[in-house]
Amino acid sequence: MGKIVLFYVFAPLADPEAIRLWQRALCEANGLRGRIIVSRHGINVTVGGEIRAVKRYVRATREYPPFKTADVKWSDGSAEDFPKLSVKVREEIVTFGVPGELEIDESGVVGGGVHLSPDEVHALLEEKPDAVFFDGRNAIEAEIGRFSGAVVTPATTTRDFVTLLDAGEYDHLKDRPVITYCTGGVRCEVLSAVMRRRGFSEVYQLEGGIARYGERFGDRGLWEGSMYVFDRRMRVDFSDDTRRIGRCVQCGTPTSNVANLAPPQDRELAVLCEDCAP
Repeated sequence: MGKIVLFYVFAPLADPEAIRLWQRALCEANGLRGRIIVSRHGINVTVGGEIRAVKRYVRATREYPPFKTADVKWSDGSAEDFPKLSVKVREEIVTFGVPGELEIDESGVVGGGVHLSPDEVHALLEEKPDAVFFDGRNAIEAEIGRFSGAVVTPATTTRDFVTLLDAGEYDHLKDRPVITYCTGGVRCEVLSAVMRRRGFSEVYQLEGGIARYGERFGDRGLWEGSMYVFDRRMRVDFSDDTRRIGRCVQCGTPTSNVANLAPPQDRELAVLCEDCAP
């Protein structure tokens, strides 16, 4: 039986290269595959393997004091859902292109949005009906799943968010409560801080992201569709009742299937039903 874990921690790291070497050795010793990014800002992890091996990895990682409070999300999967193990040091654990703008202390990102649990999101929406969801993911991810009424940008990379915000594309939301969300929460840690620095007056972030919301409410809440994931599974459904809100770009059939286009565009992803996928 296998599992995939998703988590991140924002914490000042004096020696990211040492963390990289330790994490690679730890994953190799447990037969895990996936992707780990380390920077001076912290760590971002998605790895999978046999369940006992994944538990050993999580326990060992949490023994390092800066990572002891890691909020780990578990889902079904295995090492086979990843082509290899990749552990890299980068300037940012999420590439928004503003490493110098981000301030990190022992408590995490300084000046980010207010963290809200899934239940607190519902409470906020009851209290402030003008609040709006803001999707912090790439546009392709939102095509197969998103929160009801969410603002979805045309972003194709995380760098695009800074460009769009600096261009004033969403200035009309600056005086409204904005709830940012993404897959596991890591992109919103940065996005909410970037938005606050640009004058958005009331910014929140869904703690634990869509993954945690799905654990709490499944398909009974405000989420619609499937959650896109960056491994061979391509998506996660929260129940047997998940709606197919995506539309195949070739035939228009409702689907949550995402696949690479046929050559010569085979490095581009699109929503394609199983019959139209190459």
